[in-house]
Amino acid sequence: MPNALAYLMLLVWPFIATGLFRHLPREKALVWSILAAYMLLPPLANFNLPAVPDMDKFTIANLCALALTIWVLDEKISFLPKGIIGRALIVIYIISPFATAMTNPDPIPIVVKDVPALRLYDSAATISYQFIALIPFFLARHLLRTEAGMRAIIGALVAAGLIYSLPMLLEARLSPQINIWVYGFFQHDFSQSMRGGGFRPMVFMPHGLWVAFFALMTAMSALILLRLSTPEERPRRLLVFVYLGFVLYMCKSVGPLVYAAGLIPVIMLLGRRWQLLLAAVLGVIVITYPLLRGAHLVPLDAILDYALSVSPERHQSLNFRVMNEEELLARAMEKPWFGWGGYGRNLILDPVDGRILTIPDGQWIIVLGTYGWLGYIAEFGLLIMPLVLLGREALLQRSAAFSPFGCTIALIYAANLADLLPNATLIPFTWLMAGTLLGYAEDLAAQRRADAHARWKAGLASASGPRTVL
Repeated sequence: MPNALAYLMLLVWPFIATGLFRHLPREKALVWSILAAYMLLPPLANFNLPAVPDMDKFTIANLCALALTIWVLDEKISFLPKGIIGRALIVIYIISPFATAMTNPDPIPIVVKDVPALRLYDSAATISYQFIALIPFFLARHLLRTEAGMRAIIGALVAAGLIYSLPMLLEARLSPQINIWVYGFFQHDFSQSMRGGGFRPMVFMPHGLWVAFFALMTAMSALILLRLSTPEERPRRLLVFVYLGFVLYMCKSVGPLVYAAGLIPVIMLLGRRWQLLLAAVLGVIVITYPLLRGAHLVPLDAILDYALSVSPERHQSLNFRVMNEEELLARAMEKPWFGWGGYGRNLILDPVDGRILTIPDGQWIIVLGTYGWLGYIAEFGLLIMPLVLLGREALLQRSAAFSPFGCTIALIYAANLADLLPNATLIPFTWLMAGTLLGYAEDLAAQRRADAHARWKAGLASASGPRTVL
């Protein structure tokens, strides 16, 4: 049970966010208002208000950022991308819960207590939540699409990693205790924090996996600063990268370590155009993953064998996830188009006492089971769209000077999307990166079209110039 300080922090956050927006440049204010809330506010604690989504650390931070961007920065925010596909995905993402509610009018019979049917009230609340979740996407597309905005993201991640490293290392040594000391409760199953003879830190995040991916983002941000450093800056930036890499290692999560092993050579050795193309390919793999699973084209046996070679513990954990996903995928295919909706209807439940018999870990299976293919295509289509558009520009603009910060954010973001397959690590900062990259891709496309138009006009002028008559 959260203590009084937990709820006080949620109430105080609007005032802290106001200070950020009044005293920092607009790019840094937006980044830190989302990132600092994720780092510092209590997990799970919320105000349960009628007819609106629960007011927790995510919804409060998102709504504050929107209000302050409009009232303090006096910015006019567009809630629709430029392309028709992006606009359609936004609309479908927000209104798809209506279709889910309309196709689930019956309760699921359980001896102890039936799982309730869905009502239009449920869809209205979900639509509110869907819109609030997209707020960082809208704001970042408007404010962070520039070189200054993307630099602000990278700089904030490095600074945040250095700040958070101290409690992370403390918990790696003593066990996750800080949330108990500060907010009075433990936010997850303690057994899942024990790894490799030590502990996975959690600090104020929902789970150790979230902390580990946060550490990955900070280390990769430090790496691009190292690559761009001058000889005078290099020793200090190398030290920062090595330190944040050590913090990542101390998080004791295999997934982020595997992502780091793949990203480090890509960031250090590949050209920016190839980085964007690789990020786009990863995005396409992510959105097609359910189809690949359904067609049995994912080499699960080989993946499980590799996990067994790493450690029996990792093999057991991964095998548990795979078996659960197989059952949940079959459940989702009973209502493939619009899904089962909330209240745990997408899960396999004991028909007598309603106990949950399957645990959904990956974001993909949660969305597919809850909202069906319509909701899945809307959410994951929105998520991969920035990477696909950037990949298109990388193909069409071979000589373009792509931003090193934009390329690194694209790679970190692609790793985050890949992590949505085994985990549900979709956070407001994910949407903030998505909006940033979408705005950047739109600007690249606009510049490409403007250059082509200028070349066309120059060609016309040359063709219609004065001629010498012999």
